[in-house]
Amino acid sequence: MAIALEARSVVKQYQVGSGTVTAVDGVSFTLEQGEFVALVGPSGSGKTTMLAILAGLLQPTSGTIAIDGEELFDMKESARAEFRRRKIGFTFQANNLVPYLTALENVELLLRLNGQYNAAGKPRAKELLVLLGLEERLNVLPRQLSGGQQQRVAIARSLINQPALMLSDEPTASLDTERAYQVVETLASLVHEQGNAGIMVTHDLRMVEYADRIIQMVDGRLGQIVTPKDDLSCLADPNAAACRLITAEELGYAEAGTAA
Repeated sequence: MAIALEARSVVKQYQVGSGTVTAVDGVSFTLEQGEFVALVGPSGSGKTTMLAILAGLLQPTSGTIAIDGEELFDMKESARAEFRRRKIGFTFQANNLVPYLTALENVELLLRLNGQYNAAGKPRAKELLVLLGLEERLNVLPRQLSGGQQQRVAIARSLINQPALMLSDEPTASLDTERAYQVVETLASLVHEQGNAGIMVTHDLRMVEYADRIIQMVDGRLGQIVTPKDDLSCLADPNAAACRLITAEELGYAEAGTAA
């Protein structure tokens, strides 16, 4: 499979008073087309910061991000915004739905912005919302939706353009368990079917069974890598006999030597 995303030696630092805080510390990994990855770790581990960098919303202190073969931070801000609209779908915990547009119109909005509101694009907006269990709520405004329903509209909107990279920060935070499983399974299926790449940040390890890989961040660095077939207790106990550090070779950077 072709590479959809390459992150190389990404660092993000902040000046706090007279000192420096490193939120992301030398992170390198690749995602292939059609791969759905769960990014996990404790609060403060750098997951959301890394996601914002991958979305092109936050400039790294150093390092590079390539999406679909294009260097994200070599672009001017205006070009990066246009690239983000075409190539990156993202949902964060604040759904940012347009309050005066219906659920369906919120999803169709990106089609209009990208000139894809046509006979091929319009049915897809409805299909995504139906897949996410919102067939009865297509024509209602965000204020008439529950928090979980709003989150599902935002997820549909992030996928409508079939982006090269889909990013989702805690997509199940407002959902009950049954609906959460359904949403994550749908996300994984769509990533696999469309051949794009997807990253889901989650605190809920029950949701990672649909991921192809699970990558853990600890203190801004990559920690463990497991697959759903591995023992997920590795994420809680890095010293367990069955656990292993991520190797640079596994991540596609045999020469880097800094993957763990």
